[in-house]
Amino acid sequence: MLDLVTNQKPENDFARMDYERDRKGPPEGFPNLPDIPGSRYTDAEFLRLEKEMMWDKAWLYAGHVDQLPEKGSWFLWRNSGVPIIVVRTLQDEYKAFYNTCQHRGAPLVTEDSGKDRGFVCGYHGWSYTLDGKLTAVRDKRDFVDLDFSCRSLVQVRCEMLGSMIFVNKDDDAEPLMEHIGPMAKQLEQFELDKLRLVDSREYEVDCNVKVLLDAFLEVYHLKSIHIDTVDRFLDHRAMIVTLWPNGHSRMATPNRRPDWVDPGTVGMPEIPSITEFPAKNNVSYQIYPNFVMPPAPTGIPILQFWPLGPRKSRVVSSWLAPDHDPENPHPLWPTRLSNWERILYEDLQYAPQIQESLESPGFKGMPLNYQERRIYHWHEELDRRIGLNRVPEHARVEQVLGDWVQKD
Repeated sequence: MLDLVTNQKPENDFARMDYERDRKGPPEGFPNLPDIPGSRYTDAEFLRLEKEMMWDKAWLYAGHVDQLPEKGSWFLWRNSGVPIIVVRTLQDEYKAFYNTCQHRGAPLVTEDSGKDRGFVCGYHGWSYTLDGKLTAVRDKRDFVDLDFSCRSLVQVRCEMLGSMIFVNKDDDAEPLMEHIGPMAKQLEQFELDKLRLVDSREYEVDCNVKVLLDAFLEVYHLKSIHIDTVDRFLDHRAMIVTLWPNGHSRMATPNRRPDWVDPGTVGMPEIPSITEFPAKNNVSYQIYPNFVMPPAPTGIPILQFWPLGPRKSRVVSSWLAPDHDPENPHPLWPTRLSNWERILYEDLQYAPQIQESLESPGFKGMPLNYQERRIYHWHEELDRRIGLNRVPEHARVEQVLGDWVQKD
């Protein structure tokens, strides 16, 4: 398959960057992107459909295997909107269950994490294995024909991407690796199964979650928001984009100097199998809807963006790295994490004010440019997941990027 922009094979990413840097306008045939309606960020009915048809049916990153260090370890995950137990079973499998006893709905666990040989409801003592099977009830004699096999905990789809645990509340969802499609092959080079968890922290922001997601799908804002940080070494005009099916995408931005190396990472362990292109450029993968991962040879930050309501969001920032020893971390990590947080705050600082502005009568919609096409691709996919006929007409996005999606 040839790239629609440069007539180059997709793997020739360096040539694509040269094309982007030198072009005088959008490539021939690129469509005029209709405005993204502003009501998609504020309309209660649209946001209800978004939750029901997209968030509740998406593959979502729940955590890292280092959060489950031993058989019997578990943690309680709430970011999907309902409490879910993620557990490492005695058979050394990773599973997920709703934190809901099948008697009268009481929670099985109330702490954030722990280690057990099973789960016991604190309300009436119903007991379950780590595999979710009901094994004992108090005063069994008083139940008529209670079939234990029909009263197991309700399981949630749970699949792995390397050492990362993803869950999906939709029983009929496509398997994770099939779902991410062509991206899966590219991610192999990062040896995700060998990476250790370095750090994870959360931030709450007063804005609709899509305000934040939009910001991390483009680099058009670098010269305004990141003047003293990443804009000093990234060439946003040479950025390339790959759109994949199911709303996934990749963005790659070259360094202004091809030989530039982040001085804050020199001497840190590196992923040995990483290829030249992501090693020398700022590459960012997006697994739809809310997983953003810009890998580097010495470590991989992961960002997730979660809706807490129409006007409130949570950002979870985590780091994975090769050859990391939690008991004896590399001495550069504190500075590196501090620098990352500084850049992250630059992206988050205006979000509450943006939320106020987009709720005003002065905001009708967003006229996106060619650089911002990942945002449009994201919104197209949202409408497809809701169902094109179900999206209210005033909030609908026209489907125009189909010919620009790379199928392999």
